Amino acid sequence: MKLDIKGKPAYAYTGGKAFDAMLPTVVFIHGAQNDHSVWGLQSRWFAHHGYGVVAVDLPGHGRSSGPALASVEEMADWLLALLDALGVRKPLLVGHSMGSLIALEAAHRAPGKVRALAMLGTTYPMKVSDALLATARDDEDTAIDMVNIWSHSSIAHKPSSPAPGFSVMGGARRLMQRMSALNPARLFYTDFSACNAYANGEAAAAAVRCPTLFIFGKKDMMTPARSTRLLTGAIAHGKVVQVDAGHSLMSEQPDAVLDALDAFALSLEEQRT
Repeated sequence: MKLDIKGKPAYAYTGGKAFDAMLPTVVFIHGAQNDHSVWGLQSRWFAHHGYGVVAVDLPGHGRSSGPALASVEEMADWLLALLDALGVRKPLLVGHSMGSLIALEAAHRAPGKVRALAMLGTTYPMKVSDALLATARDDEDTAIDMVNIWSHSSIAHKPSSPAPGFSVMGGARRLMQRMSALNPARLFYTDFSACNAYANGEAAAAAVRCPTLFIFGKKDMMTPARSTRLLTGAIAHGKVVQVDAGHSLMSEQPDAVLDALDAFALSLEEQRT
C-alpha cells in the first residue's frame, strides 16, 4: 500500500489483504537497516485472521522515500501521521529494536491513540558503542557484518530454516545490504545514531498505562536481559515472554514470537468484549 506522508511517498505492507481500518489493527515497526519484510510470518498471519495489518517501511527504508529521519521522535511523529492518514484508531503497536523505541515514543506522544504496545528486542537506554557508530559511519559493509553476527544466536537455525540452502543469517545480511543499496546516505549510521541519542525513554515508559508485552531473546547480545530492567521496571504491568533466540528473534523463532503476539492480541480482544 502506497501513501503520501508529509509530502513524501511511503509504503506499508498489509499482509496480503486489503487494509480495513474498521478491523482491530496491528502496526509492525522494523528496526535499524531493515524494512517491513522482517515481519513476514507475523504480518501475514494477523492479516488472514481478522486483523488490519500495517507493516511500515520507515522513511529512507525499503519502498519509503528518504531521507531517513534522524531521531526517534521524528520517526514517532511520522508513524502517527501515517496512522492518521489511514484512519487507524487504537492500534496495537509492535516494534523491534529501534522500532520498539518508536512505538514507545508514539504511545507517549499520543496515548489516546494507542491500544497496546509490544516491544521486541528492546532496551533503554539503547546505547551504541563509539566503535560501532564509527564503523557504521565509515565502513557500512563491515558494520552490517558485525551486527549480523551479534544479532543471531547460531549460524544454523531450525526449525525456522527447514529447507536446504536457506540461511537466516544470510537473509538478514542481504536485507541490510539491500537497504544500503537503496539508500546509500549512511543509513545504518543514521539509525544507530537515533537509537543512541534517544533520551526520552524513561519518561515515556513511566507514562505507559496501556497493556504492554515484552518479548526478549534469551541469547540476545545486542539488547541483553540485564539491560532491560529500566524498561520492565518502569512498565511494571508489562508481561515478559522469553524465546530461545538472539536479537533477530522474529526470524530465529518466528512461531514462538507469533504465539506470544497472538495470545497478547487475543487478550486485548477479550478485554474489549
